[in-house]
Amino acid sequence: MAARLLLLVLFAVAAAYQPGHNVPAGTHLIEVSSLGYLFSPVRVDISARNPGHIQAALTENRRVLNELVLEPLREEQYYEKREPFSIMSLLKSPMGMMLGFMVIMVFVMPKMMENIDPEEIKQAQEQMRNSPVPSFSGLLARANS
Repeated sequence: MAARLLLLVLFAVAAAYQPGHNVPAGTHLIEVSSLGYLFSPVRVDISARNPGHIQAALTENRRVLNELVLEPLREEQYYEKREPFSIMSLLKSPMGMMLGFMVIMVFVMPKMMENIDPEEIKQAQEQMRNSPVPSFSGLLARANS
């Protein structure tokens, strides 16, 4: 891999020496595109005053390169790794929390009903019988007025 990149970079720099390629003097940027690897761009300065004088430097740390051998900075990760299955992730989800709350209420509500006086239960049942059943149309009528 490094040998092929060396040839590519040397070809690009050698083009500056050739009069037929018409590479102008100035600053040029060499970017290597490779599947699976990330490379730092290289800034190449071609001198107009001194023909054949070329200076190359990495753009990240501005280190001058004596040899144009590029090493990859890192391997590219194109896909994210899938998280493994976890029961805690199910319990932390909103649906899991609602389910947990309902299960707790199934066991807690009967215990709460045991502590209420029977007279209070009868009073609450009578109030529910005497009050009219609320309907959706009745709620809308009250909201509009």
